[in-house]
Amino acid sequence: MVFSCVASVSGNLLLLLLLHKNPRSDTLILMLSCCFSDITLSLSAFPLAVYHAVSHPPGPPPSDGVLCQGGGFLLLLLQTSSLYSLFWTSVDTFVDICFALSYSMIVTPGRCRLVLLMMWSGCLGGAALPLMGFGHYTYREDRYLCGPDFSPAHTAFVMLWLVGMFVPLVAMVSLYSHVVIVARKQARRGTFICNEINCHYVPANIYLRSSIAMLGHQSPSVISALSTWLVLSSTALNPWITCLTQR
Repeated sequence: MVFSCVASVSGNLLLLLLLHKNPRSDTLILMLSCCFSDITLSLSAFPLAVYHAVSHPPGPPPSDGVLCQGGGFLLLLLQTSSLYSLFWTSVDTFVDICFALSYSMIVTPGRCRLVLLMMWSGCLGGAALPLMGFGHYTYREDRYLCGPDFSPAHTAFVMLWLVGMFVPLVAMVSLYSHVVIVARKQARRGTFICNEINCHYVPANIYLRSSIAMLGHQSPSVISALSTWLVLSSTALNPWITCLTQR
């Protein structure tokens, strides 16, 4: 847990530094939302685990306590907000690659702020459901943290939570897979480079050589596939995967 927290905080701080020096677009707020969720999750999970481990007598602390319920609410809120921030970042990448000509009309600063507001409102409502009686937060001895209760008594909430986690993960894999297919087709055809005066065609072989020279090296296909499948495997991996997918 200590290693994951340190890796998450350091990785996200490095990502924030890179984004600050080279902002990419108006959708930067989505990446910042993901970084904020991951850093806050790491900084809050470790102190809560230490408190539960050293401040209670043998045996689990009461799951109905304010600290346990509040800690479970905070952890679930930050986990879901991090996931959905990555999902909307993948949607932005998909629109940017597949609908490049109309990207500026589809993705606007106002729509990005609206998506961010709706996303956090939905995550807040989902994390608050156990506090309102639909589901329950319980103490987990293996992690020294409080989280959703997966007992059969709360099957409806567990199924809703699984769907809410599974759908954006599958959608992200599908979107990035389609982006890879479109990018490969575009690389075979070549591309056009435009300036203020005119546009000229760049053949595929020259385009690929210039792209490889600009990036420094070409990532192996295995690494690209793993970076897609490992999206949100943990908060420690999120900043590095975000850098790879935004490169």
